[in-house]
Amino acid sequence: MFQGKHILMVVENLPLPFDRRVWQEANTLKENGAEVSIICPKMKGYTKSYECINGIHIYRHPLPLEARGAIGYIREYGAALFWEFFLSWKIFFKKRFHVIQGCNPPDLIFIVALFFRIFGVKYVFDHHDINPELYIAKYNKKGMFYKFLLWAERLTFMSANYSIATNESYRDIAIKRGKMPPEKVTVVRSGPKLDRLKITPGNEKYKKGRKYLVGYVGVIGEQEGIDLLLESARYITAQRQDVQFAIVGGGTDVEKLKKLSEEMGLSDYVDFYGRVDDETLVDVLNTADICVNPDKPTVMNNLSTMNKIMEYMALKKAIVQYDLKEGRVSAQGASLYATNTDTRDFAQKMVWLLDNEKTRKEMGEYGYQRIINELSWDYEKNNLVNFYKRVFRIKDVKEADKKIRTSARYAPGHASSLLSNPSEQPAVSE
Repeated sequence: MFQGKHILMVVENLPLPFDRRVWQEANTLKENGAEVSIICPKMKGYTKSYECINGIHIYRHPLPLEARGAIGYIREYGAALFWEFFLSWKIFFKKRFHVIQGCNPPDLIFIVALFFRIFGVKYVFDHHDINPELYIAKYNKKGMFYKFLLWAERLTFMSANYSIATNESYRDIAIKRGKMPPEKVTVVRSGPKLDRLKITPGNEKYKKGRKYLVGYVGVIGEQEGIDLLLESARYITAQRQDVQFAIVGGGTDVEKLKKLSEEMGLSDYVDFYGRVDDETLVDVLNTADICVNPDKPTVMNNLSTMNKIMEYMALKKAIVQYDLKEGRVSAQGASLYATNTDTRDFAQKMVWLLDNEKTRKEMGEYGYQRIINELSWDYEKNNLVNFYKRVFRIKDVKEADKKIRTSARYAPGHASSLLSNPSEQPAVSE
């Protein structure tokens, strides 16, 4: 479908193939005939400067640090822009690309894309995070840097030919705050790929001899609410000693939260596994009896779709989370919703689910059915393919089918083969 087209994806905050959303997008485009190159940072476990995986070309660059504070962000983003600019030209001279897909954060990748406009290269903005709201969530203030983020976001939308939104809330922001025409903004949710999230019996070693395991996977930062989860864990462990907690993920606050866990007397009950491979992550989550999303009720978290919710559902796990808009949209009846920031209510809902096996299994099954019938990548990838048809101005497949059927009348011996390729069938865009 996209034969002869070359797409360059630029990611600043995560390496590939670790960034699951971008990796799914890249593989879908590759499967549909496009050549795909990716620029991303080097991080632990992903240190090769160049690697070709599944026919996708990955170019990695050094990054000075995971930023904290305005100066840290300036250093990180400045270094990233330098390498993105250098590598993009290196790739372009090797083989011309037709689209740059910039995956935020930050909202600065448009600067790289601008230099290629004279060659007819289109810029697609893949909107992963609402950075102005993320800044408020991290630092609980506005100011010059917040205004800079609003400015960068506005320039990004102005520069973009098309935009991908991860949910309807982000689409509204692109249209209202970004002033993008509605027809140029498409929702492509981060649906989980089920061949990666296999349901298994798990491994009892993660329970450390206790009866129950509560699982968490995600970024370990200020706005993720791990400190609130630790408060809830302290409430539970003060009353019973049969619950273990497994926290999987990396981020700027890992060491800080490990120390907090020790100070709260939770070292024996809470394990921080850090950033792990997919096999370990799936193993931990399969072992968990329930999973949690303690994201704080910030504007950022309220409007964002969290990948961890989808992954919990794909593994048939009942969930406890705070009552946030997009969290409810994703999980619906697969989750209990605690009063925002009420760590005791959160703890009580976890305990209730642990003690009611029948209900948590019903909730897990509800979430799983929702994933396999509505939200998995098998469904969402059609939205991405249809989006890129518009980017490349490919005529609707239905029109092509009509021509095939017409010509097939005069060549009946070949009709079945012409119409039998399921990858060429039209998909409904969200």
